[in-house]
Formats: sequence, structure tokens, C-alpha cells
Amino acid sequence: MITVTEATATAGALKRLSDEGVSIWLDDLSRKRIESGNLAELVETKHVVGVTTNPSIFQAAIGSGAGYEEQLTDLATRGVTVDEAVRMMTTADVRAAADVLRPVYDATGGRDGRVSIEVDPRLAHDTRATIAEAKQLAWLVDRPNVMIKIPATTAGLPAITEVIGLGISVNVTLIFSLERYREVMDAYLAGLEKAAKKGHDLSTIHSVASFFVSRVDSEIDKRLTVLGTDAALALKGRAALANARLAYEAYEEVCSGERWTALGGARANRQRPLWASTGVKDPAYKDTLYVDDLVAPGTVNTMPEATLNATADHGRITGDTVTGGYAQARADLAAVEALGISYDEVVQQLEDEGVAKFEVAWQDLLDAVTKSLNSKGVDAE
Repeated sequence: MITVTEATATAGALKRLSDEGVSIWLDDLSRKRIESGNLAELVETKHVVGVTTNPSIFQAAIGSGAGYEEQLTDLATRGVTVDEAVRMMTTADVRAAADVLRPVYDATGGRDGRVSIEVDPRLAHDTRATIAEAKQLAWLVDRPNVMIKIPATTAGLPAITEVIGLGISVNVTLIFSLERYREVMDAYLAGLEKAAKKGHDLSTIHSVASFFVSRVDSEIDKRLTVLGTDAALALKGRAALANARLAYEAYEEVCSGERWTALGGARANRQRPLWASTGVKDPAYKDTLYVDDLVAPGTVNTMPEATLNATADHGRITGDTVTGGYAQARADLAAVEALGISYDEVVQQLEDEGVAKFEVAWQDLLDAVTKSLNSKGVDAE
């Protein structure tokens, strides 16, 4: 039997989540979703105020061919390269989505209504090329509510600073470790300082830091299962939440420091933590785990549609579930380490795998588009 408190928490879960200061972004995009009016409907009915994309999302959308035939024919007729064709299609989708979300952008002063597009994942370890691509993508989309996604690799950090310094809003992606997250926040502050020196209006520059969640549990749970002891099995499903909560603690620390205070006084915007990879991969866990248990003010949760629908149906939003849990979070991660599972090894592995997975998805997308272009009688090489 559901209690009155539980019923209240479940009713209007997405609205409650928004009211708690969490911006709901959709982790998916396709031309069909835009042209059918589905994206606009989600904004209207599901409190969606932003969209994120990645190479895997575009590979699924464009690889299916649905909605892209006419543009593919035109691109083939022009004899463009496959790389140009992919960029023309992806930026067209992001531009159209940005137009759908423009009223949200205007209503929130640029805080939300954002659509993110990622630099070519093959450039993840090339700082200069990442900067050049970020500038090109911002120019191609040509919408004030676009965010350029830059991976939080070692090479990505100086690119983040440079791109923010140019006044371009950035979604930093593939963050797994607390140390790297602090480096990302430092890169953002350095970028704001560069932007200020160049005379940019800091209030127009926005950023989110995409801290990945479920993949941490997937990897650490796998290692805990191999150990198989009662102590190990009791820790399953706890590392990802602990990691994310400590990331929020780091965010609070940075936002209370002198460096941020000076920038905030110049009307700069905080770089909000964004919970990414929030689809639950282990069926033993509740499918809204990484939504219900990561509620904190000033955050973003970007959800696959299945997670969005699950939250709307039976999510239980009971207020802030992050800031009171720092001590337990530290204890959980320490317990994992005590069992011989190296946190540093896990997060580095996840970063490397994250970049590699996006590279594979991007290549699959290139291959699919090459096949489509060639089928129209034009050599796409």
C-alpha cells in the first residue's frame, strides 16, 4: 500500500524534480522527433528544457535513414564528402531543435533551452583540432542556445578554457573522476577569466559539466561480483551515487571560493553539474535510481526517453537527496578501495572506453552515410 507521503512524491514527479531546481534534459534527438512535434510535446508536457546528443545518438538516428532521404539525395548530388554530409545533417537537427527550445532559452535567460552537439570524437586527444571544430560547430549551428560538447580528456581541458574564452557555451562530457571534475571546473573558471579580459559579457556564457553515473556502477559492480563476499556484494549499486554526490560537494566548494566570487560578481554563470548516463543498466535496481537519488538544486539530469517516462510514471522525488550524504559517500568509496578495487583505475578505464565507444559510433555513422551516398550514384570518398 502506498502511503500519503509516497503518493505525493510520485504524483507529478517531473514537476517536483523541476521545482527542486533540477533541469530535465532529454538525452536523445532525431529528425523524426523534431518534425513529428514530439520534442515540442515533451517540452510542453514532460518539463523537458534541454537536449543532449552524442555520436551514438546520431548514429542511431541517421543510421536508420528515417527523415534524412531528401537531404542525403541533395548532398549526394553536390558530391560532398561523407564528413561534410554528416556535419550538415547533425547541425541541421541541432539547429531545428534549438529553434524548438528557443522559448525556454528566452524564458530562463539562457540557463536552459539548450541543445548540445559534440566535437568529432576522433579529436578527443587533439587540443588544437578540438578548438577549431568547436568554433566551426558554433558557426554552423548559428543559434545562441547551442552548447558545444568537449570531452574531459587531458587534451580537452585547455580546449575548454580556450572555447569558453571565445564566448562559446560548452557542455563538458565524459567526466568520471572527482579529480578530473575539479580540473574541468578550473578550466571553466580560467576560460571565464580569459573571456572577461577580451571584453565578453560573462552573463551570456553558460556551461554544464557532464558527470557520468551508471557506468561507474556497471564497472565497480562487476568487480564486486567477482569478489563475491558478503562485504563486496553489500556495496553493489552504491559507488555511482557516492561518486556523483562527492562531485556535487566539490562543486559547492568551488562556488564558495574567492575565485568564483569575483567572477560571479561580474555576472558569470555557474557551471552546473549535469548527471549523464542516468539510464539504469542493472535490472535489479529501480529504473529511476539515478534520478530519485540525485536531486540537488542547480543541477541538470539528462535522461534517455525510457528514464524520463519511468520518472513521470513512478519516480519518487522527496527533496534533496545529495547534500546530506557526503560522509556516507566517502565511506562507500573507501570501502570499495579497501576491497582492492582501485578507484583511479576504474575511472581512467571508463574515460578511455567512453572516448572509444563514441569513436566507434561515429565511424559506424560515417559508414552508414557513405553507403547511402554511394547508393545514390555518387562516390562519397
